[in-house]
Amino acid sequence: MDNYQSYGRNNHSISKKHFLTLRKVVPCIHNKLPFLRSLFWKINKGETWSIIGKNGSGKTLLAKIAAGKYSLAGGEITYCFSEKPEKAIKIISVQSVYSLADFCKSYYQQRFNHTETDHSPLVTDLFCFEQIKQIFDIEKLMSNKLIHLSSGELWKLLIAGVLLEHPSMIIFDNPFVGLDINGRRQLNEIFYLLYKKGIQLIFLTPSCNDIPSLTSHILEINKSSASTFKTSKWKPQKIKNKEILSVDWHLFPPSIFNNSKVIVKMENIDIVYKKKTILQNINWEIKRNEKWALLGVNGSGKSTLISYICADNPASYNKKLILFDRKRGTGESIWDIKKRIGFTSPEMHLYYRNSITCRQVIESGFFDSVGLWHRRTEQQTILTDYLFDLFRIDFLKNCSFLRISSGEQRLILFARALVKNPELLILDEPFHGLDDENKHRCLQIIEAYNKQPNKSLIFITHQPEEIPPSINLFFHL
Repeated sequence: MDNYQSYGRNNHSISKKHFLTLRKVVPCIHNKLPFLRSLFWKINKGETWSIIGKNGSGKTLLAKIAAGKYSLAGGEITYCFSEKPEKAIKIISVQSVYSLADFCKSYYQQRFNHTETDHSPLVTDLFCFEQIKQIFDIEKLMSNKLIHLSSGELWKLLIAGVLLEHPSMIIFDNPFVGLDINGRRQLNEIFYLLYKKGIQLIFLTPSCNDIPSLTSHILEINKSSASTFKTSKWKPQKIKNKEILSVDWHLFPPSIFNNSKVIVKMENIDIVYKKKTILQNINWEIKRNEKWALLGVNGSGKSTLISYICADNPASYNKKLILFDRKRGTGESIWDIKKRIGFTSPEMHLYYRNSITCRQVIESGFFDSVGLWHRRTEQQTILTDYLFDLFRIDFLKNCSFLRISSGEQRLILFARALVKNPELLILDEPFHGLDDENKHRCLQIIEAYNKQPNKSLIFITHQPEEIPPSINLFFHL
């Protein structure tokens, strides 16, 4: 079938209500998902759509096709506007949000090293226009470094920047990733404001729990087909026959570190930024074999505390801080600390800028590196294969990490955090961006980790329902 793209308000065959239609689109790329060949998707003006599907189902690919980012080998797209689609339709994702804060260098090293942040731009460098500042309450952020803003604040700035280009449609890919309850509420209010201004909205989400309240229609993607519904008529699919997992820990390297009595001890720690006290007199002790949930709103200081534990914050040398039975700053290197820790976070995928395979990303966890510069042992190769199978992502082994979906990236980085079977596992929002099946699978893996002797866990989330049952200690900021 010939490629066909049409745009123009003067096309009399287009209904006045019509905004966009896709028919049996086949993109000129290697990733040709089966559901696209039978797709008929019509969007009318004033409709707000949520596209829901499992991780890797093709949600982001479909959004990029609609936005004109791929030429077509078959099918057709009809637009109601005269501008080119790449100008009229903008996509905002979590990658866009964190890229705004300049993640070209290691995020934590830059964020918490004051000499590095001197080169980070101010918010005022980007926003010097009155209307946008008022709508998004940006005024109070104007003197801040971009890299010090919370996820919710970065979302606001990114949306404000996109509005300067006067788009007809904005597509939000996983908009609630990294946001607390208040941040979600504020973002929903912004969505309503955009809707009232006549901007078409589409939301991409892997979970029915993350569908914005403004959604009027659902496009549900399955393996070989896609179905459309009015939101009021749609019933989310439940997980059938929930899988029961067991983990063979004998395949993991024997840990020589599971002997610390005190994993973390903070005494009277203050966190001050620009003469403003963020946290004061923090006292927190994590003993061997304890499982903790770290809770707090965006901007409450969770990331800073974790940066102390992961040896990513130079300010920790001046604090009363014990890590793995040793006072911080008594001769240990950051690598002495990191080799005891497994860690993943929502922004960690941005460390990987070069095109390396998913296998190499997981194997980099053996060496606490971003790239893979060491020769792997046969046992490490066997363990990596096992992790691909455990997470049911064997098909990603040789794929470029930069070319897979954001949800699949989260799974790869979760597996990376486990490769050492670490003494301390730190999981920062591990379920964000995952579909319900993958959430269930990852929860079982966490519970299996916690059943081992002498293992400690810090689990960070804004969603109380995500906290694993084995966690019985809570630290609120």
